[in-house]
Amino acid sequence: MATTGCTWPRMPPVFGPPGPTAHRRFTEWTAARVWAKPHRLVLDELDAR
Repeated sequence: MATTGCTWPRMPPVFGPPGPTAHRRFTEWTAARVWAKPHRLVLDELDAR
Protein backbone atom coordinates (compact mmCIF):
# COMPACT_ATOMS: atom_id res chain seq x y z
CA MET A 1 0.00 0.00 0.00
CA ALA A 2 2.79 2.40 0.85
CA THR A 3 4.45 2.12 -2.54
CA THR A 4 1.34 2.12 -4.71
CA GLY A 5 -0.56 4.92 -3.03
CA CYS A 6 -3.63 2.68 -2.80
CA THR A 7 -5.53 2.97 0.47
CA TRP A 8 -6.51 -0.09 2.49
CA PRO A 9 -10.27 0.34 1.85
CA ARG A 10 -9.66 0.51 -1.93
CA MET A 11 -7.55 -2.66 -2.02
CA PRO A 12 -8.85 -4.91 -4.84
CA PRO A 13 -10.62 -8.07 -3.58
CA VAL A 14 -8.23 -10.26 -5.57
CA PHE A 15 -5.50 -9.43 -3.03
CA GLY A 16 -7.30 -10.95 -0.07
CA PRO A 17 -9.68 -9.88 2.70
CA PRO A 18 -11.45 -6.52 2.78
CA GLY A 19 -9.23 -3.49 3.40
CA PRO A 20 -9.98 -2.98 7.11
CA THR A 21 -9.32 -6.68 7.83
CA ALA A 22 -6.11 -6.62 5.80
CA HIS A 23 -4.95 -3.49 7.59
CA ARG A 24 -5.75 -4.94 11.03
CA ARG A 25 -3.86 -8.15 10.25
CA PHE A 26 -0.92 -6.23 8.80
CA THR A 27 -0.76 -4.09 11.94
CA GLU A 28 -0.99 -7.13 14.24
CA TRP A 29 1.63 -9.08 12.28
CA THR A 30 3.95 -6.07 12.22
CA ALA A 31 3.66 -5.69 16.01
CA ALA A 32 4.38 -9.43 16.38
CA ARG A 33 7.46 -9.07 14.12
CA VAL A 34 6.11 -11.67 11.70
CA TRP A 35 7.87 -9.89 8.82
CA ALA A 36 11.35 -10.07 10.36
CA LYS A 37 12.15 -13.65 9.28
CA PRO A 38 10.94 -13.38 5.65
CA HIS A 39 12.72 -10.03 5.37
CA ARG A 40 15.98 -11.58 6.61
CA LEU A 41 15.57 -14.50 4.17
CA VAL A 42 15.12 -12.12 1.24
CA LEU A 43 18.16 -10.08 2.26
CA ASP A 44 20.25 -13.25 2.64
CA GLU A 45 19.18 -14.44 -0.81
CA LEU A 46 20.08 -11.09 -2.33
CA ASP A 47 23.47 -11.16 -0.60
CA ALA A 48 24.10 -14.64 -2.00
CA ARG A 49 23.48 -13.38 -5.53
